[in-house]
Amino acid sequence: MLLCALGTSVAACGSSGSSSSSTPSPSASSTSASSSASPSAAASGGNAVAEITANWTAFFDPKTPLAKRISILQNGQVFSAAIQGSSRFPGASTASAKVTKVTVTSPTQAKVTYSILLAGTPVLPNQSGVAVLEGGTWKVGDASFCALLTLENSGKPMAVCKSVA
Repeated sequence: MLLCALGTSVAACGSSGSSSSSTPSPSASSTSASSSASPSAAASGGNAVAEITANWTAFFDPKTPLAKRISILQNGQVFSAAIQGSSRFPGASTASAKVTKVTVTSPTQAKVTYSILLAGTPVLPNQSGVAVLEGGTWKVGDASFCALLTLENSGKPMAVCKSVA
């Protein structure tokens, strides 16, 4: 049941928590070495933490339209069927993700600590993930999504994940 619930929350479900908003967690942090006005510096500052948190939360929110979820996942078009399919799992409508920490590690990558929740209860607490900056947008890294899909698939990597590796 956990794997089924996980699949639900992983691919298409979730919100920032069944009773929380999509506002960044106060414990989110950023390690930006630069504060200049260049695009890469702006991408790694406090705005990056807020965007990463918002996009991770939205990605796992069942109310977020499929097109939006695809647009905020690295290589999202490749995963559209997996995202759509997982939304049909029991419990999908109560799944969510809560970001607890974001650490920007480079101008185009960040580490994300998050939990997957079902009906507000953590089922996968303190998970490590990656966000990537592509085309000016911070996205859920496909490696993070594939790790969750693998859990959903009883520990077997999904074929779609092999295509982007």
